[in-house]
Amino acid sequence: MQNFISRDSTHPDFWNERFEQQFTPWDQGGVQQDLRDFVASSDRALRTLIPGCGNGYEVVLLAQAGWDVTAIDFSPAAVASAKATIGAWGQYVVQADFFEYMPDAPLDLIYERAFFCALPPNLRQQVVVRWADLLKSGALLAGYFFFDDSPDAGKKGPPFSIPKQAFFSLMEEHFSLLAENEVSDSLAIFQGKERWLIWQKK
Repeated sequence: MQNFISRDSTHPDFWNERFEQQFTPWDQGGVQQDLRDFVASSDRALRTLIPGCGNGYEVVLLAQAGWDVTAIDFSPAAVASAKATIGAWGQYVVQADFFEYMPDAPLDLIYERAFFCALPPNLRQQVVVRWADLLKSGALLAGYFFFDDSPDAGKKGPPFSIPKQAFFSLMEEHFSLLAENEVSDSLAIFQGKERWLIWQKK
């Protein structure tokens, strides 16, 4: 039986408690197929940032493909869990706050999975602007996005869902949509509401 004190997902303690008590229902336990296909089809290695990386399974895939990858999480417990989970590949995992982290070279890609929906709705615009600030023109934002068009979307979480059109409206100033498809291997918590999207910074 889990006993959580922190209810604020914008604070590291929220995630520390859940990783320390091994309550991670968002944890895929591996890498989803759309990302595997994306990496396999890329004609070059992309310098990649993974915000809110959790256990960091994707780090292994990207590093083994020869990509320059950095995964960040502001929760010390999440970083410790990632390093324990992926072993030697944990060298690419850094404790850092997404809103303050500055890469030491321009990024080609930000990979998104369960980071945007982990934060409450009042931070959505801030996240999108930060994505745009971190990426040069023509760079990519790719990953998994959690949509729900019901009247109650986004009222409870994490994960905080968002109506698809509301998300697209947030993105249109800074990004153009390149690709979208359904996801075949979603966890139960995201089943039927998760889409794989590739965006390009304008």
